[in-house]
Amino acid sequence: MRAKDCVLYSGGLKGAESAFGAAAERHGMREVNFTFQGRHPERSRGLSILGEAQLNHGDVSLAYVSKLMNRTYPNTEYIKRVLQTIWHQINNAREIFVVGTILADNTVQGGTGWGAEFAKLCNKPLYVFDQEKDGWRHWVDSRWEGTTPFIRHPHIAGTGTRFLADNGEAAVNDLFDRSFSD
Repeated sequence: MRAKDCVLYSGGLKGAESAFGAAAERHGMREVNFTFQGRHPERSRGLSILGEAQLNHGDVSLAYVSKLMNRTYPNTEYIKRVLQTIWHQINNAREIFVVGTILADNTVQGGTGWGAEFAKLCNKPLYVFDQEKDGWRHWVDSRWEGTTPFIRHPHIAGTGTRFLADNGEAAVNDLFDRSFSD
């Protein structure tokens, strides 16, 4: 598989999403960054501004997401839009890569956690680089297992924390270099 035949679905925001986008661009991969009117992502390459009808395809109950994630999400229009754009990232991808922190309840911290949970619900391969534990984990049979992932599908999602640490950025770059060593 060649990077130029692949697509990264992301949000283009500061942190992990920007690192995924930069790595994709460096390797010649196409990039689609989902956003909505009024949001200003760091990356403009492949920007896809979702309209109301498109956003509604990814509509999900905040009560459901809060219960699933064992935390409370503010009931605001902005948070609703964020979760809807994450839905588009995961829905379009066939393999999901996340940078963040895996919590004791096996969810991923922050809004990024919804993307990871949605990937689990859709039975899509899910890989999380846990910056605190400094390693990749793969969701297998309802538990996290250590791994060294490769990009194996031409349609991937890359998302994660806005607070990207050096080890998280290195993990994203290593993932792309390992997967697309020409």
